[in-house]
Amino acid sequence: MTELSVIIVSYNTRALLINCLESLRISIRNSALKSEVIVIDNASSDGSPDEVERKFPDVTLIRHDENSGFGRANNTGIARARGKLILLLNSDTVVGPETVAGLVRFSRTHPDCYVGPRLLNTDGTSQPSCGPFYSLPVVFAMLFLRGDRTGLTRYSPDKDRYVDWISGACIMAPRKLFADPYRFDEGIFMYMEEIELLYRARIQGYRCFYTVAATITHAGAASSPNGRMHAVVNIFRGLSYFYRKHYPYPARLMLKLMLIVKAGLGIGIGIITGRRSISETYAQALRVV
Repeated sequence: MTELSVIIVSYNTRALLINCLESLRISIRNSALKSEVIVIDNASSDGSPDEVERKFPDVTLIRHDENSGFGRANNTGIARARGKLILLLNSDTVVGPETVAGLVRFSRTHPDCYVGPRLLNTDGTSQPSCGPFYSLPVVFAMLFLRGDRTGLTRYSPDKDRYVDWISGACIMAPRKLFADPYRFDEGIFMYMEEIELLYRARIQGYRCFYTVAATITHAGAASSPNGRMHAVVNIFRGLSYFYRKHYPYPARLMLKLMLIVKAGLGIGIGIITGRRSISETYAQALRVV
């Protein structure tokens, strides 16, 4: 029986994807696990699928005929996977030689957990890898207190610990934790999808475990066609969707007010500083609230 299924979603990340697969091949070989690798291509136009077929004939390639989003593409891979363990991996990552083996060890000793590694930036510095669920105080810190930069809302601990969520760049768990009802909500196109899934799982008693014993390098936002604008708009959209699904009306109203204020500040700063891209970004974000 296949012990591990690795699922990678790609959209126009050809060079990054090839690097990811090359590093993954070494890490899987070092783990000595019977494994399969599944790549779901979201209608890339950069030749990614053909390159995968040419250089990695042992990889299972699934071609979507449209960019179906991160969650839906992962669901496609999960449905196809045969492994006892499933590893979701971003295409813009480089896997360490012992990363797969390290994650498998922790997953086997934490069978009711989602396990995630420490993320590194391409320069070797630490990248925020986990964080608390997005309650209203956490959202406030993210929007107005630079929480992502100050460690209030995203962080990388120096030791192994349980956390609320781990980054979707790399998540390993037993198959049962990706089966119904723990599939990705396909109503979220990109951003917040892993947090929403892990929130549902926590309600049922499953937890997340972050370990420093495994690391990956993560470029980040490689599939975002418009960079910052794409990220900001989809974060606004993802938060709004998350609160509509999981929180009562008073909390949804407070979130909406915070997002409106944040968008207004962003538009104003863009106008005052003459940075049109900032005002356009937040004007578009305001429309999805």
